[in-house]
Order: sequence, then C-alpha cells, then structure tokens
Amino acid sequence: MFKIMVVEDDKNARRLMRTVLEQNGYSVVQAENGQDALDVMDRIKVDLIILDLMMPVMDGFEFLDTIRTHGWDTPVMIITAKELPSDRKIGFKLGTDDYMVKPVDEEEMLLRVKALLRRAKISNDHKLVLGSTVLDYDAYTVTSNRVTFDMPGKEFLLVFKLLSYPNKIFTRRQLMDELWDMESDTVERTVDVHVNRLRDKFKDNPDFEIVTVRGLGYKAIIKTNEK
Repeated sequence: MFKIMVVEDDKNARRLMRTVLEQNGYSVVQAENGQDALDVMDRIKVDLIILDLMMPVMDGFEFLDTIRTHGWDTPVMIITAKELPSDRKIGFKLGTDDYMVKPVDEEEMLLRVKALLRRAKISNDHKLVLGSTVLDYDAYTVTSNRVTFDMPGKEFLLVFKLLSYPNKIFTRRQLMDELWDMESDTVERTVDVHVNRLRDKFKDNPDFEIVTVRGLGYKAIIKTNEK
C-alpha cells in the first residue's frame, strides 16, 4: 500500500484529504507544517507528499527546497490557494512534480496522484510492465509474447517514453528535444521512421499500440485497460 504524507496546517482540510485518500486505498500520515513533515520523513518512508504552501514554522517552499537540496526525490504535489504564475514557477523551480490550486476537484487530484506514483515506481524499478509486456530500462530489452529481445537505444527510449505516459500526445519536436541531440541536424522525419519501426516490431503485441494523432504527433494506447 502506498503511503502518502499530507502537509497542511488547516485541520479540516487535512482531515478531508486523509479521508479521500484512505477511501481510495492509500495509507496516510499527516504533518502540520514543513518542520513537522521533516520529522516524519526521518522516521517513516513516504511514497508521495501532498504539500500546502502557506504554513507557520516552515512553509511549503522552504520545506520543498530543503528536501530537494538534501537529495530526497520523493514525488511532491503542491495543493495551495496561491494561484499566481510566479508561485507556480517557484514551485517547479524548487522541484515540485505537480501543482494544483484550491479548491481542487477530488477526482482529478486522485488521477494525478496515481500518475505520480506510477511514474515514481517506473523510475525506481527501471522497469515498465504492461500486461505480458516488460520493458527493462537497464538492459534495453523488451519481453513480449514470452520472447525477450534487445532493442536499439533510440527505439527503446522512444517506446519507453510513450508507454510511460499512456494516452499523452507527444509532438515530434518534444520527442526530438528529449531523445535526440538538439545540436544535431536530425530532422523530425527521423521520429516518423523510428515510430514505423516500432509499429512493425509490436504489430502483434496484445498490450499496447502506438497511434498517430493527425496534426499533433504520437501517443501510446494501452489495450490491457480496455478489456
């Protein structure tokens, strides 16, 4: 069971957040401010932090700066009444993974929590499992239909990226900037070539497919979740 820490000085807001999370299968620990949260983290391993910004003793910005400076990479979702773009920029510069403005939609919050935890697990395990398909980031191998095979670096990184964010549309430029050297003379057509190769290799894969979004780019669709 994933353990989530809610750092919030408002007692009622903290209680509501805990109730929503526990009703959806998460274990919850609570902290009233940043210093209290640091004390909790010294004793307990948490998988994700939901963080308010305006708190006494140690506010959310100082807490976030402290944990990132000391090497903690625990996913953080800021949920706050501070809605100015400058506040968002500070939060992301200090290392938050997500930012929501109060009042939040509970269903959207839960979807974001799930996404952050999923990405953190992928990062920690260096493996992506989709039904019977396993992508091993350390070995650049894919196991599909009980057969394991090596993949060229760029092809593996491309399919791993798309499958890490199912249903998210990536433009060719986004994929190029992340997976290819921005200083090279690589053209966007290169992305199309690699996607076509991936489609040939995984045309019979029962767990996912890569689709073209006309005028935008590409996304991965997970078949397993549709069954």
